[in-house]
Amino acid sequence: MSIKQLAQALGLSTSTVSRALNGYTDVNALTRTRVKEMADAMGYRPDAGARRLVRGNTDAIGIVYSAAVENLGNPQFLDMADGLGERLEREHQDLLLAVAKNETELEIYERLFKGGRVDAVIVPNTRVHDPRVDFLLENNYPFVGYGRTAECAHYSWLDFDNDLGSKLAVEHLLALGHTRIAYVHAPLELNFAFQRHRGYVSTLQAAGVECPPGYCIGGVNDRRSGLNAVAQVLALSPRPTAVLVDNNLGGVGLIRGLMDAGLRVGQDISVVVHGDIPQDTLLTGLNVTTVTQPTPQTTGIALAEMVMQVLRDPESGPYQLLRQPALQVGSSSGPAD
Repeated sequence: MSIKQLAQALGLSTSTVSRALNGYTDVNALTRTRVKEMADAMGYRPDAGARRLVRGNTDAIGIVYSAAVENLGNPQFLDMADGLGERLEREHQDLLLAVAKNETELEIYERLFKGGRVDAVIVPNTRVHDPRVDFLLENNYPFVGYGRTAECAHYSWLDFDNDLGSKLAVEHLLALGHTRIAYVHAPLELNFAFQRHRGYVSTLQAAGVECPPGYCIGGVNDRRSGLNAVAQVLALSPRPTAVLVDNNLGGVGLIRGLMDAGLRVGQDISVVVHGDIPQDTLLTGLNVTTVTQPTPQTTGIALAEMVMQVLRDPESGPYQLLRQPALQVGSSSGPAD
């Protein structure tokens, strides 16, 4: 099945069919839908090599992940990537994943674009001040931020209301009578961690509750560091009656450590975690109270749709989406003694 045969079946010109299949907005929406439905029905598949030559595109979207951030071991990342790849596949786009150390990230972005390997990139784990975003903007490379930076009005991004997430968690614990609430967090140069910490501090301040020195324990972004943070939490004086953890893997490690120390989570100490707990986590008999976000799968789909908008209609951007959290109450949080 050639594009010429498809055009003949539709009674349209080959150029109109080509532009409709590629999502160009100068072809009206009804025609684009009609062309795509007929292409699916007739089993038409574009020749990838010819398509790249004609359009000057690579038909690939890239993600560069820093190995130092430990995201590739997080099931939430894998679910997001699954949704992203599935949605891009429907657009005949490939997903290219590159893993880098922090000091080589900019070099990899430059190589991906100058080598003609990607049409656009998704920038994950945005920092408060992010040289990757600055680099991409300066070079006019198409991208979508998976997260925001301190200054984010002038580029496309998808993010979560992290301040609100911490506010919901702290207010829940305050309502249970907790006033000694420790906070365990990822490095604060990551913007999600900065925002969640800000939400924690501001909510305590608004309630007139003091946060004693040492109650904020940083550097926790995986299971091992969460486990290691338990000793610091239990050594605090006065000992906290509750802990809020700003990421799911750190939360799993912390809860495991508290249980191993003989504490009854939800009774002797309450814990609330940002993010869903992985299904393969062995926290038997415990339903963790979490600050939940829309599913990683739908987040990946939304990112794919945003990056295609950036490529097809950059002048109408920037495209920005702020998703809202919710509190899912489980058995890991209970009344203060």
